[in-house]
Parts: sequence; C-alpha cells; structure tokens
Amino acid sequence: MIRNTILAATAAAAFAVPAFADSHMGAKTIVETAAGAGDFDTLVAAVEAAGLAETLSGDGPFTVFAPTDAAFEKLPEGTVEELLMPENKDKLVQILTYHVLPAAVMSGDISGEMMPETVEGSTLTVMPTEDDGVMVNDATVIQADIEASNGVIHAIDTVLMPEG
Repeated sequence: MIRNTILAATAAAAFAVPAFADSHMGAKTIVETAAGAGDFDTLVAAVEAAGLAETLSGDGPFTVFAPTDAAFEKLPEGTVEELLMPENKDKLVQILTYHVLPAAVMSGDISGEMMPETVEGSTLTVMPTEDDGVMVNDATVIQADIEASNGVIHAIDTVLMPEG
C-alpha cells in the first residue's frame, strides 16, 4: 500500500518537476530545489542523514545526478532504510558524493563520452544517446538542466553505485 502511494506520488511529481524548474530557475540552492520538486524526497532525506545538506547548499557550483524517488524504489527492499542508519553514514556519504560533480555541467555541455571525476573520487561515464538524451553509467537522465543558484540537477532513473 505504501509503495503504491509512493509510486503514485512519484508519477504525479514527475510531471511537476519541469514546471517547477522553469518557474523558479536559479532562485534556490540544489537542496532547496530538490526538496521543493517533490520527486526527490528520498534523496533529500539521504542527503540530510549523511550530513551533506549544508555542503550542497554552499557556493558550488555542483552538478547533481539526482535519483528520483522511483529510482530508490528500484533498490532491493530495505536498502534505503539500511543506508539511513547512523552506523552506515560513511557508505551513504560515499554513494551520494558519487552522484555529484564539483562543477556545473549542463546537458548542452555534453559532447561525446566524458569521464568526469565525482566528489567521491571515482569517475562516471557520461554520454549522449542517439535520441538526444544523456546516460550516466547505466542511468538515464529523465529531466535535465534543473537550475539552482549553486549548480544544476539532472534527474536520473537509477541510483548509481560506486565500485568497491
């Protein structure tokens, strides 16, 4: 029942993200923008549990490949709850910082395969697709260029996991 409610809310929110991004471009930080979008509740909770909210509200610029709530739903049951436990904070920080680049990269800046280094220290494979989309490792960007005052958010359909 809860999963169905979350999935329904996520589906409704997916249509709201573009309108929100267009009407509030650049006015709020990445964290405020994600929190207000309605499709990143799990990500925002994870960022807060990891103690990264202040960092991602800082000057930046940052690019966040932000898994939607639906992306987190695809993880095995109990994974999110386990990662949010205080004893798993280091692992949570590693996963979240793997989704962040220390620069603002708009979708129009992506030409050919790129291998940017993440805040976590590993690299991502970012490349355009044949249908003018963008892939990040095995995730698809489903909403690009959500601008914030300190960077940009690209909504993705899969939670990225660093190796190791």
